[in-house]
Amino acid sequence: MRYEIKGGTLPVVEVYLEAGESINCENGAMSWMSDNLEMNTSAGGMGKAFAKMFTNEKVFSNTYTAQGGPGFIAMASSFPGAIMAVEIGPGREVICQKSAYLASTPGVELSVQFQKNVGAGFFGGEGFIMQKLSGTGIAFLEIDGSIVEHVLAPGQRIVIDTGYLAMMDGTCTMSIESVKGLKNKLLGGEGFFNTVVTGPGKVALQTMPASAVASVLAGYIPSK
Repeated sequence: MRYEIKGGTLPVVEVYLEAGESINCENGAMSWMSDNLEMNTSAGGMGKAFAKMFTNEKVFSNTYTAQGGPGFIAMASSFPGAIMAVEIGPGREVICQKSAYLASTPGVELSVQFQKNVGAGFFGGEGFIMQKLSGTGIAFLEIDGSIVEHVLAPGQRIVIDTGYLAMMDGTCTMSIESVKGLKNKLLGGEGFFNTVVTGPGKVALQTMPASAVASVLAGYIPSK
């Protein structure tokens, strides 16, 4: 299997399959494909269905398999931004925002990641429930805006505003930190809490969270 990510800020990933190879993707993700791909829809078992319900993913997903020869399939992002290819393997699990998952090779497992720090879930802006990707293979994630990556050393911390955390390695931990000073909280425009990620591991940040865009656009929508 090989792939190409195209389209700039309106991205699509085209995956090229050899005969018999398969790709899994979320329900409705297919944009175009060759006519020799066979689709199989399933929930992937009760555990996976449960995980998808809690991470805002559609319960059913599709598996496309090339029949009788090579084939291709394209899957487009649902929001302006980027598509990120992530290698998953032994010792490399990743935690990502809800609804980030777009597609993956069959060896990648999607499950629920509950934040151990309840405060991080309720006030950090990333959610108490996130997605965990494990197993072996390649996963494709939707990122809002552009991708900025930082590699954190053991114990190194990065402070992140609400909604800007897209993905982190499973070796990282997430917590929340209150903005210091009442004046800063009320007048600083950054809210009351920030997300803090502590290494070791890689952190992927997104430059244009969908929630921030929605907040800006709301100001231009006239109220009835």
